[in-house]
Amino acid sequence: MRLLPMWISAYVLMSFSLAPAWAGQEATPESPVDDQSPSAVEKVALPPTLSVEDLTEKVARSIVVISPSGRDGRRSGVGTGFVISSDGLIATNFHVIGEGRALRVQLADGRQVDATAVHASDRALDLAVLRVDEKDLPALELGDSDKVRQGESIIALGNPQGLENSVVSGVVSGVREMDGRKMIQMAIPIEPGNSGGPVVDAEGRVQGIVTMKSVVTPNLGFALAINLIKPLLDKPNPIPMSRWQTIGALDPREWQTVFGANWRQRAGRILVDSPGDGFGGRSLCLVPDQEPKRPYEVTVTVRLDDESGAAGLAFCSDGRHRHYGFYPSGGRMRFTRFDGPDIRTWRILYNETCPEYEPGAWNTLRVRLEGDRIQCFVNDTPVWETHDSGFRSGQVGLVKFRDTEAEFKRFQFGPTVERVTVPEEQAQRIVELVEKLPSDRPPSDEILGLLAADPRRSASVLRDRAAELEREAERLRELAQAAHERRTTDDLMRVLSRDEPHIDLSRACLLVAKLDNEEVDVSAYCQELERMADEIFAKLPEDPSDADLFAALRKYMFEENGFHGSRGDYYNRANSYLNEVLDDREGLPLTLSVVYMELARRLGLNVVGVGLPGHFVVAYVPPDGEWQLIDVYDGAKPISRENAIARIKEASEEELADDQIERFFEPATKQAIVFRMLQNLLSPSRGDPAALHRYLNAMLAIEPSHVSYHWLRAMVRYELGQRAGAREDVAWLLEREPEGILLEQVRALEARLDGD
Repeated sequence: MRLLPMWISAYVLMSFSLAPAWAGQEATPESPVDDQSPSAVEKVALPPTLSVEDLTEKVARSIVVISPSGRDGRRSGVGTGFVISSDGLIATNFHVIGEGRALRVQLADGRQVDATAVHASDRALDLAVLRVDEKDLPALELGDSDKVRQGESIIALGNPQGLENSVVSGVVSGVREMDGRKMIQMAIPIEPGNSGGPVVDAEGRVQGIVTMKSVVTPNLGFALAINLIKPLLDKPNPIPMSRWQTIGALDPREWQTVFGANWRQRAGRILVDSPGDGFGGRSLCLVPDQEPKRPYEVTVTVRLDDESGAAGLAFCSDGRHRHYGFYPSGGRMRFTRFDGPDIRTWRILYNETCPEYEPGAWNTLRVRLEGDRIQCFVNDTPVWETHDSGFRSGQVGLVKFRDTEAEFKRFQFGPTVERVTVPEEQAQRIVELVEKLPSDRPPSDEILGLLAADPRRSASVLRDRAAELEREAERLRELAQAAHERRTTDDLMRVLSRDEPHIDLSRACLLVAKLDNEEVDVSAYCQELERMADEIFAKLPEDPSDADLFAALRKYMFEENGFHGSRGDYYNRANSYLNEVLDDREGLPLTLSVVYMELARRLGLNVVGVGLPGHFVVAYVPPDGEWQLIDVYDGAKPISRENAIARIKEASEEELADDQIERFFEPATKQAIVFRMLQNLLSPSRGDPAALHRYLNAMLAIEPSHVSYHWLRAMVRYELGQRAGAREDVAWLLEREPEGILLEQVRALEARLDGD
């Protein structure tokens, strides 16, 4: 009776093994070798099987120290890199360089140079390649990590604890697949500062890049297989440092930072780390040029990385040292009046533990100012109030202290702000919609007495009760998830039910991502696309031509912001989430095309999607003249119609007539694009039936008569134990007896359902 999951896997696997013939699924990426790529540049010649001493001397000439700087210009860490091209390319880890920071590189001869660009990067793989303006650097040869053998001798070079040119030797103890990345496991000690350093074999060829140490075994480390970096070198996504340092920067029209720290944004959230320049690491992030008048409320939802930190609301600020603050600090809620620059002028008015505050979770802070009264709320529960009259007006915003790392979302201010908790009457109505739940009250004294009289049986009773509550908790979690999926699918269908010209494609695609992550702020990402388009417009000449617009769009996406096609982690679901494509600048042909089309639409360009089999492209439709096909996945390069036809024929298992080929060039509707995006999520989710189920529900909401997906959903529902839902799909199929489905298998599933 447990064979059915194998049916599901076989069905999905069969569907996607035929991907090139199926226009709805992106095919495996191609990574053509460019003989002029950095991986083919002349390297330092090393004699074979050198001694460790000689090998170290040779390799050390290519090792560099990488120092990211904080907002104050001071060095905020140290890592390792190594030269891979004599004209100035340096490989390291993404986590070594951070995001949006200036980077100083110290070469092996002691010279200090600034990185001029992030030549290539991949956050998911934790890889980055820097460029420095230097020539004739001693470069290391890249090996073939697919040929690394267990027991092979290796050495790793780096700068642990800030010490330069440290060398450790050991052996390869294994090759592991971790988070979709090929990792070399090494029997050598790894310390902070080694990250980004090379792992070389006895011939001096780089086989890996040090990335982490074992938290369990002291003398065990891991390196990213060097072959992972080669697709990045073949297809780089260069970003000049002038641009890199602005990624995630706050819009000065919306936020004004005071006293340093590293404040940045990621589409709807404000993030901060590093101590501020103020006393106690204080730093402010204020709304400029606005001072709300009483009565008003200000609120934010905040999460701290460590409850020993402090961050929250600032209000009645003079833009410098004087303001109120309401924030969690060291596990307590605190209200402080800051009258000056240091602790001598600070007055803590409230500092108490607060049961309404949930450590480690998102908490909503709210302050209401009315007359001479200030009320403070945590998660919509009043916790304290004061009539302090120290400050009557001023700016509102955020504050942080010490080396706290914090995230903020849903910052609002105004006469009233949105509440986070459901009103009691509404909550009661919701509860009445759910079947009665077992009581969670503690046992009565009588029951406690009985349990204490027989400890062995009391333990059995408690375990049974605990198991029952755990099952109920799991059921409620599933119910909450189902409600979220239903609401999101309903929202998606409301967007897609409009006439084609009025469908908001970006919103629809973001709702697909929201199916898997209810934290996705759809409106914030739509605003991000508007901001990107505004940024392109700002650089255009007066009265630009379409050619000017296309050139500006291509430059913005691929030269200035580093958008690129995913290659090393192609089948990661993140590549189909439009929000993560916008954040990480990496995606599939389909998702990159959606970004391109949405920006083009905002620029006034008529660009449509074209669903070639296995590879989605776009087409520019001029007012007159022929369409121009564009491959956004390949840096928005134009492709010829002949090339596209060759792709179509190659993907087909049979001879196609001209009219059949022509159908592939019809503009893809927005519904079809969203449907294809959901299809792309099926293959990476073969081992996750719950995810398959939500994608199939959305797909069948869009195309209710799709036979194959009714059958697949029937099997998935059976696997999830949703017998009633499986029967619905089986009945739908048996009533219609569609072609292309083996009805014997459908009836076999019906018999299983009846037998259960």
